[in-house]
Amino acid sequence: MRYLTAGESHGPQLTTIIEGVPAGLTLTADMINEQLSRRQKGYGRGRRMQIEKDQVQILSGVRLGKTLGSPITLVVENRDFTHWRKIMGADPLDENESQEVKRQISRPRPGHADLNGALKYGHRDMRNVLERSSARETTVRVAAGAVARIILSQLGIRIAGHVLEIGGIKAEPTQYTTIEELQERSEASPVRCLDEAAAEKMMRAIDEAKEQGDSIGGIVEVIAEGMPAGVGSYVHYDRKLDSKLAGAVMSINAFKGVEIGIGFEAAHKPGSQVHDEILWDETKGYTRGSNNAGGLEGGMSTGMPIVVRGVMKPIPTLYKPLQSVDIDTKEPFKASIERSDSCAVPAASVVAEAVVAWELATAILDQFGHDRMEAIQKNIQEYREYTKSF
Repeated sequence: MRYLTAGESHGPQLTTIIEGVPAGLTLTADMINEQLSRRQKGYGRGRRMQIEKDQVQILSGVRLGKTLGSPITLVVENRDFTHWRKIMGADPLDENESQEVKRQISRPRPGHADLNGALKYGHRDMRNVLERSSARETTVRVAAGAVARIILSQLGIRIAGHVLEIGGIKAEPTQYTTIEELQERSEASPVRCLDEAAAEKMMRAIDEAKEQGDSIGGIVEVIAEGMPAGVGSYVHYDRKLDSKLAGAVMSINAFKGVEIGIGFEAAHKPGSQVHDEILWDETKGYTRGSNNAGGLEGGMSTGMPIVVRGVMKPIPTLYKPLQSVDIDTKEPFKASIERSDSCAVPAASVVAEAVVAWELATAILDQFGHDRMEAIQKNIQEYREYTKSF
């Protein structure tokens, strides 16, 4: 599977075209909207989420609630476009239109794509950069991830995400019985944190950052259960599943680090405390005594839960802006302010779920077929039986 997204933050809409979804998958707008709604929630979100109510339109590739095997087009309207029609419209402005109407930006914001993008494409008005580099684009990435998530659910693979840390406040390890319980408890928390005491502290930290005109980041974790062993590749570098997952999480706006399993902690431990011992029984087949590898070895899934964490930096759009330089005058200025969240880590955990779901679904289809859900379900079931008796 593959997908392409298009659209600007304050443009008329966001669009994604998805190719390679098998025929026969049950898919409705409501199923996608559930994930879009989750992305808009979370303590620390800004005023933009009060304006938008993201709802998807399915414009192709689905008929009577079933996928056709042809490309799927998903569109999400930007309601805020009504206030930006002149500024973000495709038609040129009248010669008499003032520069004020254009709301031209010549002052790059530290931590954003503004200056680098302007240098790359030669934009003197950096609105041309920030409109596309905005995290608003993750709306349709979550929509695409929702489709992937539905594919996985039909194949017995479930995904959930939660927040481990915000603003230096770390959640204590919390036990849960099933991945459904993890998801339910995460959804019940305003910051998607399972540790209630830590969640209260996180919310206070977000409030303090907002009062100070600042922002804070954190760490999210995504867990996927039910992946059969051997998905991915040890043969080719560009087919390694752990590499694809790391790249996907790093592609999320403001993410600066990824680890799988115990990740960087492995650097501080001897091998005897890192590698997962291999076990076997008649019911489960091959399994592991621990899951330090995070469900991935040699670029392939091990059959254990896949565990991926991502580090999100504080959002760089601040209400107490940092110093910058005007590209027109070369004079120092305080960076311009765009409407922003004080913390988007809880929402980012939903985006992380979406990109992980996409990579897992793509790897599954690469290995077990692309055309018909019925055939893929049969192939993966036969493979599960094979690995148990191997």
